[in-house]
Amino acid sequence: MRLGSGTFAACCVVIEVLGVALFLRGFFPAPVCSFSGTEHQTESPAPEPSAGAISNWTKLPPPLFGKVVIMLIDALRDDFVFGSKGVKFMPYTTYLVEKGSSHSFVAEAKPPTVTMPRIKALMTGSLPGFIDVVRNLNAPALLEDNVLARAKAAGRRIVFYGDETWGKLFPKHFVEYDGTTSFFVSDYTEVDDNVTRHLDKVLKRRDWDVLILHYLGLDHIGHISGPKSPLIGRKLSEMDSVLMKIHTSLLSEERETLLPNLLVLCGDHGMSEAGGHGASSVQEVNTALILISSAFERKPGDIRRPKYIQQTDLAATLSIGLGLPIPKSNIGSLIFPVVEGKPMREQLRFLHLNTVQLSKLLQENVPSYKKEPAFEQFKVSERLHGTWVRLYLEGNSSEALSNLGSKVRRQYLDALRALSLSLSRQAAQYDIYSMAVLVLLLLSGPQALSGKAELDVPLPSPAFSLLCYLLPLGLAALHVTVCTSAGGACYLCSLPWLTAGGLMVLVSTLLCAVLSALTGMFAGGKRLSKNPPQCNSRWSELDLLILLGTVGHMLSLGASSFIEEEPQTWYFLVNTLCLALCHEIYRNCFLGDDCAPQRCPHAGEDFDGVAVAPQGKSPGPDVWELDRASKHPSPVGALRGPERWMVLASPWLILTCCRLLRSLNQTGVQWAHRPDLGHWLTSSDHKAELSVLAAVSLIMIFVLVQKRCSLASKVAMAFGLLGIYCYRVAIGNLLFPWQQNNKDISKGITEARFVYVFVLGILFTGTKGLLKSQITADDFTVKTVGLWEIYSGLVLLAALLLRPHNLPVLALSLVIQTIMTQFIWRPLRHDAAEVTVMHYWFGQAFFYFQGNSNSIATVDISAGFVGLDAYVEIPAMLLTTFATYTGPVLWASHLVNFLTSEASSGSALSHACFCYALICSIPVCAYIIFVTSLRYHLFIWSVFSPKLLYEGMHLLITAAVCVFFTAMDQTNTKS
Repeated sequence: MRLGSGTFAACCVVIEVLGVALFLRGFFPAPVCSFSGTEHQTESPAPEPSAGAISNWTKLPPPLFGKVVIMLIDALRDDFVFGSKGVKFMPYTTYLVEKGSSHSFVAEAKPPTVTMPRIKALMTGSLPGFIDVVRNLNAPALLEDNVLARAKAAGRRIVFYGDETWGKLFPKHFVEYDGTTSFFVSDYTEVDDNVTRHLDKVLKRRDWDVLILHYLGLDHIGHISGPKSPLIGRKLSEMDSVLMKIHTSLLSEERETLLPNLLVLCGDHGMSEAGGHGASSVQEVNTALILISSAFERKPGDIRRPKYIQQTDLAATLSIGLGLPIPKSNIGSLIFPVVEGKPMREQLRFLHLNTVQLSKLLQENVPSYKKEPAFEQFKVSERLHGTWVRLYLEGNSSEALSNLGSKVRRQYLDALRALSLSLSRQAAQYDIYSMAVLVLLLLSGPQALSGKAELDVPLPSPAFSLLCYLLPLGLAALHVTVCTSAGGACYLCSLPWLTAGGLMVLVSTLLCAVLSALTGMFAGGKRLSKNPPQCNSRWSELDLLILLGTVGHMLSLGASSFIEEEPQTWYFLVNTLCLALCHEIYRNCFLGDDCAPQRCPHAGEDFDGVAVAPQGKSPGPDVWELDRASKHPSPVGALRGPERWMVLASPWLILTCCRLLRSLNQTGVQWAHRPDLGHWLTSSDHKAELSVLAAVSLIMIFVLVQKRCSLASKVAMAFGLLGIYCYRVAIGNLLFPWQQNNKDISKGITEARFVYVFVLGILFTGTKGLLKSQITADDFTVKTVGLWEIYSGLVLLAALLLRPHNLPVLALSLVIQTIMTQFIWRPLRHDAAEVTVMHYWFGQAFFYFQGNSNSIATVDISAGFVGLDAYVEIPAMLLTTFATYTGPVLWASHLVNFLTSEASSGSALSHACFCYALICSIPVCAYIIFVTSLRYHLFIWSVFSPKLLYEGMHLLITAAVCVFFTAMDQTNTKS
């Protein structure tokens, strides 16, 4: 069976995507949790230790608060409340923090700092898994034990208004519910008004016990314009007014009740300096937490500075405050200032309940729990507590009893910290079996890169061999052994036996095919070694750079610092590539081809290097073979006049463009905080300069793209780019020349949809041209124009989704592509593999030129809502993905256009597809190996895991690119 290398590469990448998905399923495990489930919610609490005495405290303590209001402000960074912004824009909250009856804390959230995992942490007290980053898009119902489930079981009435994520996590928990869409980030006004409009009515009622309000406006402003936007101050003032209204209402109600009420002001996560969140920077993990109640009396002069706690501590505190059992998977500690005003016996009772719950969780997750120092501390605390209770029940009221009580309290607090730390550091239970079922590497490179671009996969012979029968049996035996010994804890073990058996057969077949192909390769290599080619073959400097750059980048993925600063790696590689191209151009111009390395022609190629144009086609001036084996001299030395000087200057022009782009967006970790041109442009004081730069960039985009489009596409492109400028003016990013200020800000939905019409029109025109070229195989021009129009439609879509200060990134990307095409790839006659690697490198560099990094916080989710007046999941996800990976996608699309228009043989696209798949797959496979070996690394969740998600998505895009390559290759073959 013979397959083209492009088809084989596409199949391998698709299979590799499935393999990486399986690896991710094993790598992102369930967090430390209780295995006893939530069905035993009526079990009796641990009795008070009494050291032989009879204690009547065998039930849960009564609630400390009558009503609880949780006001959660999304992305409430700690300095928004405790810093200068809080003093200026939140005066009432600042008064409560400094002089009121409150306790203030800086609650540290663990990564990933996105909404859904943080809600789970607040309500369960556990650490959610990193895979919840993906589940954040469509949260499933929370089955884990949590505060709200306990409150509902105890008959508490819960009312909720705000982020609809709560409704997905806690279905049927609320007696009244009104959710708002959390992902429609363009809206920061109505999304909060829809919450506040219920307040006047619900605060006057007495038919609820817990009220939860989740405000999203602050987070949406951050995504749109960052933490330094003037909109931040207005939103904080609005939230301060809401807090004052709630607090005043609760105080007036306390006059008619026996128990005080509790108002909790908190954030789920912080906000990075770019306005996003998801990573582990200080600005993203530190959130404000304020507990406000008349029970927290403050003496004059009592200064309470915000203390640092863990965000997971809130679940245990709320449970104690409501008189509920602590959730079984909670790893947090009781926030002790909440109960420090209570009698000693009650304080010790609360601490004992928390330590008992943590010790049970430790016993369930750590087999050798008795050897843990934290467990030993707990047992010592419990014994001392029993002694104190016995003395107390005996009526002893001496000072020794008071000192012993203080000692027991300190011992409990130390035990709580130790237990919580031990559980949070508890190694995750990795699904090693699922991680081990990885994808086959592309092992047939030498044959696939041959002139015929075919791969001999001898499937029939191994299908009847003994090996192909033994492999499925061996894998099936391994599967049965692992699953029976692991008790079905692995993901593969949870699959139906028929599905698992099919997977084993697939893996066995692929292994047989690759082993057979390798045998053929080695056999062929031995035959060739007897008759070696008689040409003097050596690698060029460019080949060595590509090899060393690829290997160096792959090895750098094993270090956390290199992952954080990966943008610098790609900037270095691209700059070095430009210098290597400069050396090659100057050598060819001034020394001639005598110094150029000679290469052996591949099998199946003509020695004269002259390719015959496809039958029925006119070769044309732009149709030539991408082959470095030609004996004809390079055309570089024959160039004269301005064209020669442009060729000589082209690498330096590209270097200049790259240097300008580096100063536009500072990314990574070490340089992210430094001021850059993007921050200067996006400030409100420089809106005029940004408008001029955006207009110039849009004009450059039109000039560079329209040259190969049809007349209809040119008109659509012009109107589309004009619509983009109008859209940015409508939402307040840019100004028209006759405007001084733009106060009439809208969502720009009409303008954005106007652009979408032209994007779809251009894409439809290009697709129609491709289909026409399938029918009329003689018209080669129709196909190239169709491909270019599809590329132009993607460029127009990227211009709409990118932020205005990033439009120069798109414009300079087109400039570099034009320079490389006209003055480097054509004169130097690089082969398909080299051109493919260069496209891949520049695509990766432009991914970071956009301002992206390996942190989730830099994902611009606002791009997914351009032109949408409501949250629609699939379009929002596709638009966000395209906006994030604009650089790699546009450079891959340009590669297809370049090879289709420049190559006269069908093998160029096939070569390119294989090379693209290979160069994308090698880093992914290497990174999986590194991550597996470093799975207990300190930065596994904050650094390595986000990069793993990026690599998985990049591989998925690579699979789509390879499928497109294969489709174009098949079209060429039919033509």
